[in-house]
Amino acid sequence: MGQIDFHKFLQEFVYNPKEPMIFSSGFFLFLFLGFMAVYSLVYKHNKLKNIYLTLFSIFFYYKSSGLYFILLLITAVVDYNLARQIARTENQRKRTLFLVISLFVNLGMLVYFKYTNFFMSMVYDVIHKPFDPLNIFLPVGISFFTFQSLSYTIDIYRRNIEPVKDISEFAFFVTFFPQMVAGPIVRASVFLPQVRQAPFVSRDDFGKAVFLICIGLFKKAVISDYISMNFVDRIFDNPGLYTGLENLFGVYGYALQIYCDFSGYTDMAIGIALMLGYKLPVNFDSPYQSASITEFWRRWHISLSSWLRDYLYISLGGNRKGKIRTYINLMITMLLGGLWHGAALRFVIWGALHGIGLAFEKFFNSLVSIPKNKLTRLLGVLLTFHFVCFTWVYFRADNMVVVKAMLTQITTAFHPEIMGDFIKGYPYILMLMALGFILHFIPANIENYTRQLVVKSPFVLKVAYLVVIVFIVIQIKSSEIQPFIYFQF
Repeated sequence: MGQIDFHKFLQEFVYNPKEPMIFSSGFFLFLFLGFMAVYSLVYKHNKLKNIYLTLFSIFFYYKSSGLYFILLLITAVVDYNLARQIARTENQRKRTLFLVISLFVNLGMLVYFKYTNFFMSMVYDVIHKPFDPLNIFLPVGISFFTFQSLSYTIDIYRRNIEPVKDISEFAFFVTFFPQMVAGPIVRASVFLPQVRQAPFVSRDDFGKAVFLICIGLFKKAVISDYISMNFVDRIFDNPGLYTGLENLFGVYGYALQIYCDFSGYTDMAIGIALMLGYKLPVNFDSPYQSASITEFWRRWHISLSSWLRDYLYISLGGNRKGKIRTYINLMITMLLGGLWHGAALRFVIWGALHGIGLAFEKFFNSLVSIPKNKLTRLLGVLLTFHFVCFTWVYFRADNMVVVKAMLTQITTAFHPEIMGDFIKGYPYILMLMALGFILHFIPANIENYTRQLVVKSPFVLKVAYLVVIVFIVIQIKSSEIQPFIYFQF
């Protein structure tokens, strides 16, 4: 019996495609405690700390994507050497050539693994032949670490930063496990200086880390997973079986689910990194409180939207070449941003809708000056939220048939008279949705006050907060692991 249990224990360290490594799993908690025990012994020795953290990060990625951790190593080796060549070369044509090679390697990997079937299916549609998709595995988080590594070589090319001299520092930057597979996308200029110094965790930092991990776990494993499995997935799987009212709440539910899932992950990532002595940038800032689409993209997935702005939109000319060119640049940026999220027409449409929304907003604001007061802000928040929810339908639906069915039900078969039965049928779902939106729209000063309560709490109480959250997660979570939504991107 003991041997069988030991064998099962060892199997936990082997990649299982059905159970990728995620922060909310019991195995990660167990592994992280062991990791921290060793980390506490090596963190003051910079070189040893970098190697240890890099090896653990590679193992973390192996548990998420198997042998595709080799892609991480290729990215690190190629971009480290190309960046050094760019920095030491004065000839502009050669510098550009080295940058193009970096772009080709990173975007080439991304295109092959993520878009081969998408582009081939379009070719086969044009020639009117059936297409059997190739069996290509999509490595977890490939869009994140390729963009992160690319920002380094581009910044070297632009002479914004100097290249690192030690490949272990760059490997640390590319593979850092808290944010490697689902962000936030970290700039080299922000993170590399932290890699070169001994990490320090103050009492306040530890308290903030506990707060973020608790909040992230609750958002992901309690709110997001529960409403997803017990309501949202059912609506999107077959919207025709439900009234327009239920479909509308399904859309609201998905808006909350994807926010709690993604921001919950990044909260945990930032918290875990802070516990290790590293500061990652904020990735979400209550995005549904936005009163405009422009503001929404300043608050939603901030690391990606700022990446697209700095490395794509501005490179295209930004708003420096007239209004028409500005609108075109916005459309190109959002179309590619949509395609970044997934290789499907619905993601392109999602990006296009946001591009049109941003362009129209700029055009409208150039013609009309809206007074700024509480009423206009409230109306702006309501309009922005419902526009974003409308676009989420394209983002979440498995295909355009589902999109059409859902929008048809909402516009032609709403049936508000079933509201009473709907509330009776989904009491826990609606309570969790209400709680999720209340927490999202809670004023910043109340959130800051709550954070400070955790920060100022004694160490034993901080541990108790974590234990309580873990207990709640265990009571509510399903037996199946629910991967983070953005793992597929």
